[in-house]
Amino acid sequence: MRTVSAKLIADAVRDLFIKANHELPGDAFALLKNSSEKENDPLARSVLCRICENVKTAGIMDIPICQDTGMAVVFAEIGQDVHIDGSFEDAVNEGVARAYTEGGLRLSVVEDPLYERKNTGNNTPAVIHTRLVGGDKITLRVAPKGFGSENMSAVKMFTPSATEQDIIDFVVDTVKAADASPCPPIMLGIGIGATFDYAPVLAKMA
Repeated sequence: MRTVSAKLIADAVRDLFIKANHELPGDAFALLKNSSEKENDPLARSVLCRICENVKTAGIMDIPICQDTGMAVVFAEIGQDVHIDGSFEDAVNEGVARAYTEGGLRLSVVEDPLYERKNTGNNTPAVIHTRLVGGDKITLRVAPKGFGSENMSAVKMFTPSATEQDIIDFVVDTVKAADASPCPPIMLGIGIGATFDYAPVLAKMA
């Protein structure tokens, strides 16, 4: 049995969210750059080039890539042979709070989404998805989920008679309906299978 302190988890979550808001993964940036070079439409090419410049500038100036620094989503795989010294959920939320306040990230989470809509002041609570796995390690993946994309999400429950083409048509129609509303660049995540609530989780993981 391996013991992991809640403080270590909080520190890791803090660092991950700051990094995720400041840096674009290399493979994603390569796709952007490649797309900007291949794009034939002048306006689209200009937009892609500006996004590339923005990513580079954020790295140089050590600032967030986008002003929408998202709602904190955490995917955690916790080994069955790990003992956490303290509360895992509290540690994650502490790390998120520190990332968004110390890192100068935008605070956009409210306590009551219907009535008072009072800002929590630290972007908590986080959305936490956990899985118990074998081993004595904890793996954390974080996603600062911006709502420019979240607002364009869609879910559909198909009947057993649905074909592969039905699924493809739904995805294509969803993208077309979103049009230019999502924050660029658009990255598509598709979750297929499971239940009504879990399919979107699969899409986020994708």
